[in-house]
Amino acid sequence: MAQYSHTLDTIFQALADPTRRTVLKRLGAGPASISDLAEPFDMALPSFMKHIRCLEEGGLIHTRKEGRVRTCTINTEQFAAVEDWLSNQRAIWEGRTDRLEQFVTAKAERKA
Repeated sequence: MAQYSHTLDTIFQALADPTRRTVLKRLGAGPASISDLAEPFDMALPSFMKHIRCLEEGGLIHTRKEGRVRTCTINTEQFAAVEDWLSNQRAIWEGRTDRLEQFVTAKAERKA
């Protein structure tokens, strides 16, 4: 997991903000221009562009420019690192809860 540390840090940093999560949710439906993505938010375009840059740095989206329009697409491959990390964490915690259950059961049987 150490090889994922920087990658995970940038991904979780990008996911930490509700504006960026909303952008990702919208891009899950398909590509969109920056102006379309920015429309629902009450912020200046330069402020919104900081969110876009953060998502790009995290590898969660790609942007391409055609003429004067910059279009964003979601990068679903980057979510694999998050899924791997979460699966690993789930396995660790399931193991811990299984051991706790065994301990409690054994303790109860000794008292009986």
